[in-house]
Amino acid sequence: MIKALLTIDDIASENTVAIIDYLKDKKIPVLMFAWGENVEHYHDEALYALKNGIIVGNHSYSHPHFSELSFEEGVKEIEKCEAVLDNLYKEAGVERRFRPFRFPYGDKGGVNKDRYQKYLSDNGFNKVDDTHIVYSGWKEEGLDKDIDTYWTFDFMEYNIRQGNNFSIDDVIKRTKDKNPETGAVLYEDGSYHILLLHAHDETEKMCTEYYKIILGELIDNGVSFVSPEFL
Repeated sequence: MIKALLTIDDIASENTVAIIDYLKDKKIPVLMFAWGENVEHYHDEALYALKNGIIVGNHSYSHPHFSELSFEEGVKEIEKCEAVLDNLYKEAGVERRFRPFRFPYGDKGGVNKDRYQKYLSDNGFNKVDDTHIVYSGWKEEGLDKDIDTYWTFDFMEYNIRQGNNFSIDDVIKRTKDKNPETGAVLYEDGSYHILLLHAHDETEKMCTEYYKIILGELIDNGVSFVSPEFL
């Protein structure tokens, strides 16, 4: 059996509601990460996520590379998005029980990495339960110690863009790769994954309902989706 926690970055977007409706129909739990500026631009769509029981985590306000910021600038990015999310949860009438965080691009801050981890720990951010991950690289890279939410498999569907030589077929091919350059083998019996998908309208324009194609492929290959839990 293959188990996986689905995470979706960069909400909100025009297609956020359609994605949520599909996940509800297929009974697929999800953990979403909010790009603060996008929440302000697509406020109702972000609110829809909370009203449908989805945990929405912090993905920074403007989605920068944290290694290119000073530590103080990075903290401001996190805290500005925190304020946006606090207001969103309040408006939705939903208790904000968990505060997961994900760095944009998986960029953990370069020379300030340890300072960010301490900041996240000291300020009540929640670590996703990753104790079931068997992928050896997880512990070798120290990801099991980090507070932020990383991933074991990135679909890279965000590369489906005008002018890019990358299609939905390439995404599906990646899912079947037995020797990926980064991350874990997806279809390996007994594995446990944190999967990374994105809510991007640009991808939607290039490939209608791309998320249905990708997740449908996983369902057909026996992937069982689990609800987010925290340590």
